[in-house]
Amino acid sequence: MDLHFASAWEAVTDELPDADAIVQGDRRLTYAQYDEQAARFAAAIEAAGVAPGSNVSLYLYNCPEYLVAQYGTFKHDCGPINVNYRYLDDELVYLVENSDSRVLVFHTSLGDRVARVKDRLDVLLVEVDDGGEHVDGAIGFDELLAGHDPQPRKARDPQGLYMLYTGGTTGMPKGVMYEQHAFVYRLFDALRQLGLPGKVPETLEDIAPFARFMHDNARMVTVPCCPLMHGTGMWVGAMPPLLMGGTVVLLEGRHFEADELLDTIEREGVTRPVIVGDAFARPISRALEARDAAGSLPDLSTVDSVVSSGAMWSAETKETMTKYLDALLIDALGSTEGGSYGRVDTDKSTKGSTATFTLVPTTRIIDEDGALIEPGSGERGLLASLTPARGYYKDPEKTARTFREIEGDWYVITGDWATAEADGTITLHGRGSNCINSGGEKVFPEEVEEAIKTHPDVDDCYVIGVDDERFGQRIVAVAGAHRRHPSEDELREHVRAHLSAFKIPKQVIVVDEVRRAPNGKADYGWARETAAQTANA
Repeated sequence: MDLHFASAWEAVTDELPDADAIVQGDRRLTYAQYDEQAARFAAAIEAAGVAPGSNVSLYLYNCPEYLVAQYGTFKHDCGPINVNYRYLDDELVYLVENSDSRVLVFHTSLGDRVARVKDRLDVLLVEVDDGGEHVDGAIGFDELLAGHDPQPRKARDPQGLYMLYTGGTTGMPKGVMYEQHAFVYRLFDALRQLGLPGKVPETLEDIAPFARFMHDNARMVTVPCCPLMHGTGMWVGAMPPLLMGGTVVLLEGRHFEADELLDTIEREGVTRPVIVGDAFARPISRALEARDAAGSLPDLSTVDSVVSSGAMWSAETKETMTKYLDALLIDALGSTEGGSYGRVDTDKSTKGSTATFTLVPTTRIIDEDGALIEPGSGERGLLASLTPARGYYKDPEKTARTFREIEGDWYVITGDWATAEADGTITLHGRGSNCINSGGEKVFPEEVEEAIKTHPDVDDCYVIGVDDERFGQRIVAVAGAHRRHPSEDELREHVRAHLSAFKIPKQVIVVDEVRRAPNGKADYGWARETAAQTANA
């Protein structure tokens, strides 16, 4: 196995040097420019004494520099580390230190946080100017590149470590470890499962002809609507097109705006927007309806698919989007630790579904002792996915709890509960760590959230368990409704029409907007704070 990100992208560059690799607004980088800038970055960190096998933290919003620095890090046989740009001082220090990073690349608008902690970090500071104040001791990204000739190409270790840090929704962020060759092969295997034309690469020699064929016959132009520091943004939105001679188009706004996406699709001929569930799909649906009502729908004919992963994508928003897009809507179920568990496809000819997926062959449902649960039994079980991940970086205890050998193969069990149906599909219930025990009944928040979100005035919703003397935990909903605030009784009656009585929230708090992480993931901590503030008011 000789697959490695840097070597793969070099093969694409040699075949398609003048093709657009990265676009953001008026900024465009061809593959040749992308490769040269990455080689200069690799030379710069080498000159700074960063040894191959080290890590480089990327504390950046979506921008070409993110992808250039990542590529340059790979070129020097190092590992890029994704850092959430919402992290503050201690969180930033934790992740840089936990990952053993030797370099920190950051936007100057985040520089105040870096300035406060730089004396606690032993790293080379590289700043990307986006209007913030200069941080003493940091070198500008452009200056860094200009000061070094491109690093010559070299052989690299295909078993070198590549990590992506989890979002930290269940504790501190954890670095999920992969070997380079295993992960690149996994991405190509995912492309193979999409049924792409042409021979999907299995070796380094296969990449150039594959990229040429795809560029000439089925060019992929993606827009990762979510942050690149999120697995969906990078693994679905950015890495695949760059492995096949396509183009990554980055939105300019720091906060997702559906109208910007629609205009970008028309301008750049986008073929695949990449989103994270309803946090993105609902604004897109509303924008499509508003543009239609105003008679100003853009040309969206180039879109052949929309891919979502990482959060619930409801049947209602899928239905709205298929009215305006002649595209396949791919709702993928996966995790940082295990990749793809399953997917469900929707188009104009099929009815969308919520939280129902067809398992991929490498996924099974097991009970808590590891025994296989038979489809159609009605028994709930844990999703277990065959994974190339090697575990969590520097955390053998959490690795032992999450990864398990089953019949000689390495599986990941992240705590997601599901039921295997007789027709080969699964119904996802939610993560066990979020399960609410109310009066002895187990309630998965996601099920109640989806019921509340079917109300026409509700945009988004969280459901949490709050300590209660009588029930152990009582079910509390925090619903966002920016148009009209429905009453608590109205929402409770709405849920009653969809779910069993014991799943109806004891309390419903209606706010203008619920808060989510920039990657679209749920912020249950915020929901609990909101519930506590309401109780104390």
